[in-house]
Amino acid sequence: MVWTHDVRDAARALAARGVAALRRAVPASECRRWVRGTYAARARWTSDFGGEQFSLGRAFYAHLEQGRSGAYFADAAASDARVDRDAPGLQAAMRALASALSGGEVHPRRGWCGPGLHVFPAGGHVAKHGGVVHFDTEGLTEHQLSKRVRAVSVVCMLQPPRARREGGLRVWEVEYAGEDRVDDAELARASAATASYGVGDVVAFDSYRLHQIQPFGGEVDRVSATIHLAEVDAGHWESWF
Repeated sequence: MVWTHDVRDAARALAARGVAALRRAVPASECRRWVRGTYAARARWTSDFGGEQFSLGRAFYAHLEQGRSGAYFADAAASDARVDRDAPGLQAAMRALASALSGGEVHPRRGWCGPGLHVFPAGGHVAKHGGVVHFDTEGLTEHQLSKRVRAVSVVCMLQPPRARREGGLRVWEVEYAGEDRVDDAELARASAATASYGVGDVVAFDSYRLHQIQPFGGEVDRVSATIHLAEVDAGHWESWF
């Protein structure tokens, strides 16, 4: 995976190769401010998978997998209000990044939660074992999946683990083919690259590409911001968390 400091180069890489890595896309001062606001709002975090991870703002995939989609949609407006209050400017910044990387106009998806933050605790399940190997197709409709509409996930690292090369994102050259499961033999054969984040670094990738958060050690939580988007018309994208 080739890192760049130029968002235009990153946009071209995303279009051509399905993955892009952008250094210092967000000022470190902004990242630290959002992290401070997130920890100050700990009482308003959403706990997922029995405390394996937390979020400021509700993440759709976590609610879908836990059978809590109703709570996600019922709380969408309040979720955005929490993020805007506790991490002001983050949602607008993530949509602007998504627009620059996709080359189109990015708007909030009506009735869905806007971009938010994930907190993966130091010493927790993801820190010890890494995240689930998965595609980011949960928010796409059956029609979008059947038409293979363009879909992109954008992740900004706000607080990386202490060891720079830990807690990165591994992306395989394996694309969604109608099933979420991929066997170990296919993973072993497929080429993959791991992005090791610093503060303010961004990785964007085709949502149909297989990926996984890598394990990490130390006593520092991994905190990142995420936005998902799908092209609903030429040059027009809807976004959600």
